[in-house]
Amino acid sequence: MHTELPSIVAATAQWLTRAYPSGGGAVDRALAEAQARQAAGVAAALRYPTELDAALVSMTGAGGADRLDWLTGADGGDEPWRTWVDEVVASWAACLLGEPELAAAAVVALRGPAPVGSRRLLSPGDADRRAAALLRHPDLLAPVADLHRAELSRLLAVPGPRSPVLPA
Repeated sequence: MHTELPSIVAATAQWLTRAYPSGGGAVDRALAEAQARQAAGVAAALRYPTELDAALVSMTGAGGADRLDWLTGADGGDEPWRTWVDEVVASWAACLLGEPELAAAAVVALRGPAPVGSRRLLSPGDADRRAAALLRHPDLLAPVADLHRAELSRLLAVPGPRSPVLPA
């Protein structure tokens, strides 16, 4: 991962785990955070693939969490880390967390191992699923995931979400 991206990954993962909190104790919170960090790491590597891209976002800023807070009804705050939240990275991470096929395609697109371990993202165990029930729920993630899903689908050359088949 490029040296400028860890702040964006950490802040975006923090936002995700606050917007979609784990219902359990410390272990569940840690498992949910690990999944959010893995998804945000893959999303950031896809969004900012070169050193120049990463340097530019480091200079210009990531945009912050205000729109995401408004969209999800999350409690905003004035903590400095919130300015490092990247809306596109959050949206793409939400897509990866809610759609296992898309997560697999994203890791493959990175041409090699993901910038962070990806086991919990790609193959979550029962404890991971329980800990991140809200964080992985496609319906709950939809408002955030839908913001930039089309761009991610184009980048990965995968079709968009399937439309339900309605009876004739």
